[in-house]
Amino acid sequence: MTGPGGAKDPYGVLGVSRDASQEDIKKAYRKLVRTCHPDANPGDAEAEQRFKAVNEAYRILGDPEKRERYDRFGVADDGPGAGDPFGGGFGPFGDMFGDIFENMFGGGGRNRAGGPRRGDDVEMVVNISLKEAFSGVTREVALKRMETCDRCGGSGAEPGTGVKTCPVCGGSGQVEQQQNTPFGTFVSVSECRACGGTGKKIEQPCGACHGAGKVQKQRKVEVRIPAGVDTGTRLRIGGEGREGLNGGPPGDLYIAVRVEKDRRFERDRDDLHTRASVSFPQAALGSTISVDSVDGGRELEIPPGSQGGSVLRIKGSGMPRLRGSGRGELYVHLVVEVPKKMTERERTLVEALAREMKVEVRDAGLVDKLKQFFG
Repeated sequence: MTGPGGAKDPYGVLGVSRDASQEDIKKAYRKLVRTCHPDANPGDAEAEQRFKAVNEAYRILGDPEKRERYDRFGVADDGPGAGDPFGGGFGPFGDMFGDIFENMFGGGGRNRAGGPRRGDDVEMVVNISLKEAFSGVTREVALKRMETCDRCGGSGAEPGTGVKTCPVCGGSGQVEQQQNTPFGTFVSVSECRACGGTGKKIEQPCGACHGAGKVQKQRKVEVRIPAGVDTGTRLRIGGEGREGLNGGPPGDLYIAVRVEKDRRFERDRDDLHTRASVSFPQAALGSTISVDSVDGGRELEIPPGSQGGSVLRIKGSGMPRLRGSGRGELYVHLVVEVPKKMTERERTLVEALAREMKVEVRDAGLVDKLKQFFG
């Protein structure tokens, strides 16, 4: 798509509509500048031109005044920096280009090598029972992590020996490297490989940590698991992750909760489902039975004429709500039991009931005679 005079239309270059917001334009530019950069397209002779076109389009649309001028007259200004995709020393887009080229070339100086770094987070899985999930529980977890060596105090040097300044980086923990590109000279800053970013060279490594300054230790952490948790609940314990580097803060410990299956209950978020067996007379005439819940028995009224598969609710007898007050519900699924064996009297009474209800059933007397005949 082209604009006046055959020039490329910046809206078409960025793939946005003319009524796009500044945020939409910024997002489109960020995406394109990464994919169109020549370093990301080795061997593509046209990559450099596309990259320049994308930057020129954003130079116009990224500035509200230039964008308005382009919308009205079809051209942007020709002032200082107009032909420079970076606006002359990065201009108002410095922060954005800082992010992009920091990722591309490892520099930018925002998280400089050798500086304090936050420790890594650690995640562990803890299995608990449904009853523990109901009431909450405190668990002690064993955590292995690298901690400061007690022998050398973290210096990595054997006590009584010296630590020298790294001759490669001069003690900064960083090395700089210039890179010449079609768009100018860039300086990348990376961690010094000779000293690992510490800026120091150890004369004699510590016998305990072998120069690392850290040793693996096991520690126990108490974790309070609140009532109402379910599988997938993730708990954060601040500062219990890996130790930071160069004085940086430690990471966090995350506990992934897994609630084990319970043979009595099926869980549906805060609600519980269970089964209860009742006899035919109880289902037909109604009754009161005792039903298990996680925290004890509950009485359940069986209405007369209840059918097998009916679902009755006991309000507020489910799981505690993790976020909020109260509890879920307990749903009871009725199973009407049919006796496999009956006494003569029971059979006689059931046959009488069948005749009364005009229901055809097998003649029990005939069945007994056949059994006797065939032994």
